[in-house]
Amino acid sequence: MLKRMNDAIDYIENRLNDELEPQELEKITGTSIYHFRRMFSYLSGMTLGTYIRNRRLSMAMAELLRENVSVTETAFKYGYDSVDGFTRAFKEWAGFTPSEVKKHESYKLQAFPKLSFQLTIQGGIKMEYKIVNKNAFKIAGVKKRVPIQFEGVNKEIEKLAESITNKQYEKMNELKNMDPYQVMNASYKFDEGRSEEKGYLEHMIGVPTTKEGPYDDLELLEVASNTWAIFSSKGRFPKTMQDTWAKIASEWLPSSNYELVDAPELSFVEDYSDLDNVYSEIWIAVKKKTAL
Repeated sequence: MLKRMNDAIDYIENRLNDELEPQELEKITGTSIYHFRRMFSYLSGMTLGTYIRNRRLSMAMAELLRENVSVTETAFKYGYDSVDGFTRAFKEWAGFTPSEVKKHESYKLQAFPKLSFQLTIQGGIKMEYKIVNKNAFKIAGVKKRVPIQFEGVNKEIEKLAESITNKQYEKMNELKNMDPYQVMNASYKFDEGRSEEKGYLEHMIGVPTTKEGPYDDLELLEVASNTWAIFSSKGRFPKTMQDTWAKIASEWLPSSNYELVDAPELSFVEDYSDLDNVYSEIWIAVKKKTAL
């Protein structure tokens, strides 16, 4: 996986003057653009959009130091629609304007080198997980398009949960007939976007079932037969759960014999009554890695 991440960095480096092609990044990394962005964020400590912006501004600074290269040329070369927009972004990043670079008025020049991923074994951190094969099933529940959010409580998902009626909960209880016999969260249909970390995903709150219905006013999500890596954690919600996903992306996936499959990301929480001691599970669909 790390080789693929570094191949993706090489691709980005060669496209700093152009828009990225999400399909190409998916081909290089072997995973969806959303999961690549998420892994990138956890591995590097910054969003993909921040990295690309900083690399472009670093290259722009080097460009501005050359003779016979104007601020206007540099702005358009590195993807900015206007000189004003470029100047604002450059000053926020560097602390001075592009014109000051051209005039050699500032000597605190900066560089933002190309990133490279390497595996560091930290040790001492136990991850509890199991690998389970499951036949195809459905999730019956309610869904909503919500903003992608890596940290903290997603307010739109909270609103979705609050919108579930007693009648819908009763129907869910009738339908649930398989492990974990719990209300689950499913995230899928992630926006690809371009080079910025924003967009939406489809989020469903429902129960896993193999029953044929009737489903009344609940919506259905078909989940294909897959191998699932199921990670469990217990602690402060939502931080512990989000930290678990960070470890999956930054430690488990790069060093395991598995890679992600394009499938809904599932999770559930047992009990919210004590937010300092919440048990949760994250389910990710995986397959054995293929030789590169």
